[in-house]
Amino acid sequence: MKIVKDGYPFIIGAVCVTTAVYWFFGAAWAVVPAVIAVFFTYFFRNPSRSMPYDPDLLFSPADGKVMEIEDFFDDEYLNEPAIKVTVFLSVFSVHVNRSPIDGEIKYQQYTCGQFVPAYEKEASFENERHAIGLDNGRLRVLVIQVAGILARRIVSWVTLGHKLKQGECYGMIKFGSSTELVVPKNVEITVRKGDTVIGGITVMGRVKE
Repeated sequence: MKIVKDGYPFIIGAVCVTTAVYWFFGAAWAVVPAVIAVFFTYFFRNPSRSMPYDPDLLFSPADGKVMEIEDFFDDEYLNEPAIKVTVFLSVFSVHVNRSPIDGEIKYQQYTCGQFVPAYEKEASFENERHAIGLDNGRLRVLVIQVAGILARRIVSWVTLGHKLKQGECYGMIKFGSSTELVVPKNVEITVRKGDTVIGGITVMGRVKE
């Protein structure tokens, strides 16, 4: 189990507050900041995960619950009929995002926006979002990080031209959010609405021949 580097300022800050409160006011008053420090440590966890490589499979880019699967025309990156799978992340989910396939980042777009609750359908269009388009020569997919009512910052550790391995971590969203996976029609979706998925572990789709 690792801790994401972006979490250390939160954890260290909470530990310092806990120590100061304990020193000046006693143990009873230090309980609340101590719980907050534990929560930050839990929230910014990044569990090590291994999986068999398979170019025919698309793994979930996030932990959470599938809240929508819909057909639409993607004019942002694929420019063709597509399927979008939306995964909602609660504050208790692992918030690190992983690449569903091997691929090079051929598209990247950060969009400022509002902070509508991530489970609301309009959040996909109105909220702060960060999208990357992956291309491995055989398949192109779009992965979108969408901020929620508590999420105030989307973190990206990659940039245009970066080559990601299947299951590799590339960013995270702080404190509640959703992640969308947009795939072409030649991908068979293997999850259903309401399913709980695990990033880099759950098979979300399979390439049809």
